[in-house]
Amino acid sequence: MEGKRILVTGGAGFLGSHLCDRLIADGHEVICLDDFFTGARANVAHLLDHPRFELMRADVNDRTIIDVDEIYHLACPASPIHYQRNPVRTIRTCVVGTLNMLELAREVHARLLIASTSEVYGDPTLHPQPEGYWGNVNPIGPRACYDEGKRCAEAVAVSFARQYGVAVRIPRIFNTYGPRMHPNDGRVISNFVVQALRGEPLTIYGEGEQTRSFCFVSDLIEGFVRLMGSGLDAEPVNLGNPDEHTIRAIAERVIAMTGSSSRLEHRPLPTDDPVRRRPEIARARAELGWTPRVPLEEGLGATIAYFRERLARGGYSS
Repeated sequence: MEGKRILVTGGAGFLGSHLCDRLIADGHEVICLDDFFTGARANVAHLLDHPRFELMRADVNDRTIIDVDEIYHLACPASPIHYQRNPVRTIRTCVVGTLNMLELAREVHARLLIASTSEVYGDPTLHPQPEGYWGNVNPIGPRACYDEGKRCAEAVAVSFARQYGVAVRIPRIFNTYGPRMHPNDGRVISNFVVQALRGEPLTIYGEGEQTRSFCFVSDLIEGFVRLMGSGLDAEPVNLGNPDEHTIRAIAERVIAMTGSSSRLEHRPLPTDDPVRRRPEIARARAELGWTPRVPLEEGLGATIAYFRERLARGGYSS
């Protein structure tokens, strides 16, 4: 099968760089677009000399014309620390950046996958969360720039599909972890692993009884590729691991696996922080034949090994 020409926005980020690896391995030509707001050149350094890889420094909020067959639109800060640092930029990226990618897809007749999020469900009152659940989101809270931005991105994408016939794929991503996570993005796994390896207290918000479901990055990328190739046009699809764990249990497991002497340090719960989060993935199983394969122990082991090696090299340069 002849390879495709594919654009990955946010391609130097955590998820984007793994997706670039997968697409190159599958024989495609990849254009990685990133403005390095949260992405890192180091994440794609191993691809820079590859004949089918091109790195393009640009902002999705600016119009870009590139002739491609497919677009994976991942560009957007995805952790509270980063998206709350510049909330206006976050909303602009969610809405204007998505509009620009939709216009590009419409112009060059490309299929477009836009990365949505479990944050569209807010602090859910329904558990687990199916795609038909409309969510419980505070539209003016500190997380609204991202939550409502992504809800609007979905609405815009579906509108383009209905009005212009743009082929749109919408994965709703639940907590994902693995190598190349940003060490200072405030996410549970990266926080705990880095803190444990440094012998620092592990930060627990509240009593740590809130739950999350963690999907290893390779499983998520497999879901992306299957969804892009599917017939699920303009229908959101949850991609995440339905195995649910308390935050405290994850912290204790990380301490045990790293052999750390770290203790737990409790802090107040952030505003609008979801109490429970677990995906209902029946649609992904039925329509994509997709289910997560990597057990938590295996994924944590790979993630710990990555951060241990990066710390040994003396830091995280971009």
